[in-house]
Amino acid sequence: MFAARAVIIAVAILSTTLLPPATELFFMDRQPTIAVDAMGGDRAPELVIRGAALASARHPDARMYLVGDSDRIKPLLDRQKALRDRCDIVPAASSVEADEKPSLALRNKMDSSMALAIEAVKDGTADAAVSAGNTGALMAFAVKFLECLPGIHRPAIAATIPTRRSETVLLDMGANAECEDSHLVQFAVMGTAFARVVLGRIEPEVRLLNIGQERGKGRAVIRQADEHLRKGPLSNHYRGYIEGDGVAAGEADVVVTDGFTGNVMLKTAEGTAKLCSHYLRTALRSSLGGLMAGVLARPAFQTLREKLDPRKHNGAILLGLNGVTVKSHGGTDALGFAHSIDVAYDMVRGDVNQHILAAIREIGEAAPA
Repeated sequence: MFAARAVIIAVAILSTTLLPPATELFFMDRQPTIAVDAMGGDRAPELVIRGAALASARHPDARMYLVGDSDRIKPLLDRQKALRDRCDIVPAASSVEADEKPSLALRNKMDSSMALAIEAVKDGTADAAVSAGNTGALMAFAVKFLECLPGIHRPAIAATIPTRRSETVLLDMGANAECEDSHLVQFAVMGTAFARVVLGRIEPEVRLLNIGQERGKGRAVIRQADEHLRKGPLSNHYRGYIEGDGVAAGEADVVVTDGFTGNVMLKTAEGTAKLCSHYLRTALRSSLGGLMAGVLARPAFQTLREKLDPRKHNGAILLGLNGVTVKSHGGTDALGFAHSIDVAYDMVRGDVNQHILAAIREIGEAAPA
């Protein structure tokens, strides 16, 4: 599966018009190193180490740093022999609490497992950092240590969501509650590069999330971003506005919005999925006929569960920073955490930041200042 993904990524990179010539393309051929915040998440470090072991089995060429409390990590790592051979423990004096304010974490937790994992990316010891810890603190540390890529005004949180057609990249999902039109244009550029490298979309279609598809609808900032995208180098990929139901239908490969709207949309979709699941379970358990129908339809329900399994879409990326940082859901299980490491691995191997920089250089003055 991962060999096939690598082929798709290579084809996507070579076919793009916003990336550098083939002689300048970069695809990492050395061993990727991923720094893992072993103390972040609801069931850390036990769950984190099990997830790292699963990811290590998928990516035997990757090396990992487990950053955290050595006394707690070592006994757990000793049970994972395959991971132990490709892993080092980096001691950390503290960890960031789930409810800790980002400002306090920046002042008091520079020696934490989260901070040290991101700092390893800054100094080149690691190629990517993965954490299931406090989202606000992770963003704060990442911006402090890594800073934004040249030409990027603000980073954005991006992730893939399941749709009727396949998967769609949604950004921003909460990093920027308010955005200018220039930010939305740059989100579109970053999302396009991400869709190529991680999803293997050769010609990703980009849309702006809006309250309607007519040109005159929406806030001024949305209309201004629409004008820039129609006239700029992304014009061949830009398809105009998309409404919420169009996102679920898979009518775009990349959906761009501000962080406030993106976060509300994501949480609403998650809540709706849980509500439908609750109603379905209640209906099937309400009568003998319902129980029998549930038994007969079990294979179909299993297929549905696999398609909507949130663990397979775990791993939000902080795009636009001078380094790869991936946020895992704090309440996920080992399989979900392993997927967040998969995302970091793909980001590193595909060198998505170089493609973002190339696209920004291509846009030049087409993006508003």
